[in-house]
Amino acid sequence: MIKIMKYGDVPNDQIFARSQSQENVEDIVISILNDVKQNGDSALLQYCKKFDGADLECLEVSEEEFEYAFKTVGQDFIDILNRAAANIKKFHEKQVRNSFIINNDEGILMGQKIVPLDKVGLYVPGGTASYPSSVLMNAIPAKIAGVKEIIMVSPSKNGVINPVILAAAKVAGIDRIFKVGGAQAVGALAFGTESIPAVDKIVGPGNAFVAEAKKQVYGKVAIDMIAGPSEILVVADDTCNAAFVAADMLSQAEHDKLASAVLVTDSADFAEAVSKQIEEQLKTLPREEIARASIDNNGKIIITDNLKTAINIANEIAPEHLELCVDNPFDYLDSIRHAGSVFLGKNCPEALGDYFAGPNHTLPTSGTAKFSSPLSVDDFIKKYQYTYFTDQALSKVADDVAAFASAEGLDAHARSVTIRTEEK
Repeated sequence: MIKIMKYGDVPNDQIFARSQSQENVEDIVISILNDVKQNGDSALLQYCKKFDGADLECLEVSEEEFEYAFKTVGQDFIDILNRAAANIKKFHEKQVRNSFIINNDEGILMGQKIVPLDKVGLYVPGGTASYPSSVLMNAIPAKIAGVKEIIMVSPSKNGVINPVILAAAKVAGIDRIFKVGGAQAVGALAFGTESIPAVDKIVGPGNAFVAEAKKQVYGKVAIDMIAGPSEILVVADDTCNAAFVAADMLSQAEHDKLASAVLVTDSADFAEAVSKQIEEQLKTLPREEIARASIDNNGKIIITDNLKTAINIANEIAPEHLELCVDNPFDYLDSIRHAGSVFLGKNCPEALGDYFAGPNHTLPTSGTAKFSSPLSVDDFIKKYQYTYFTDQALSKVADDVAAFASAEGLDAHARSVTIRTEEK
């Protein structure tokens, strides 16, 4: 049963405690990555057989498999994918940055160029659940940014990737897809193999092995983030429907046993009502075992004296998903400092953001919302800057630059400027 605690009556380390993975996977991942780096496709094929039951001859999804999966899913779901993709595209198109140039008409020209990444790898999970939504959320911003090639990897079951994932990949415009998952897939994207090209950046969620692999290859390639367990925090008062709030909390609890669902409320009666609803609804969930472990081990309801304190607690926790289930949510929006994605009002369950609304669902977890942001078009670009000076413009600032260089004891820096002005 979910824990109920009164803020101020229990130590803060209980209020702000987070679930932590107990899996020690670092050494295992090191071994897998070294194997992939040294043995390429041969290692990948062995891992596919060991972990996925897939005795493959070719890792890449063929065009025939692609088309068959697309037809298998059915037009109704394709239409839903297209509507979701349109919403995601509409939101992310607003994030596009433009290059700029500054010309002060004094012989000085400066600017910044926005350049899309050449090649991006997208990891899509295929374990206890399949996530076509992750395909859309990761690929569409990359497409909008102008990434030249998107390579997708996803584990197959007996050699077959879930058709809904392949259908989403077709809608999103993925270029190539490979039937490999786990840390080995991350290694393949980072180092390249005979079949899978090395990429510039790896994005997408995964289990503890995938997260650790991304951590270890960072520096060789860029990554989006190290994703921790899924989180939801709901701020609500007693005007809310307890059944709705319980359902929203369970929507994250069913992800995995380490997921956390938190309610912060100013009503003790409402806290009890939500607790009862959680117990009732748990019994009806197909993924009850996972959700119950999440609720029992990591779930909590925190009772505060007022909603202002509730908002302060939310900011300190900095949750992945934050629901403001109150009548006038915009009154509180400016007070929110730290959250991955905020859902406003009583008619905005977090699941809207997972699939359909448009804002990205790849979000900072584990409190990293205090210093990082949701996945966006910005994640698929880089910038370079440029400078141009005429000889007259250089002469005007030469003494200042030389003085700066000399102050740092870098005489060659100074000379590179003064040698140009002394020759005149």
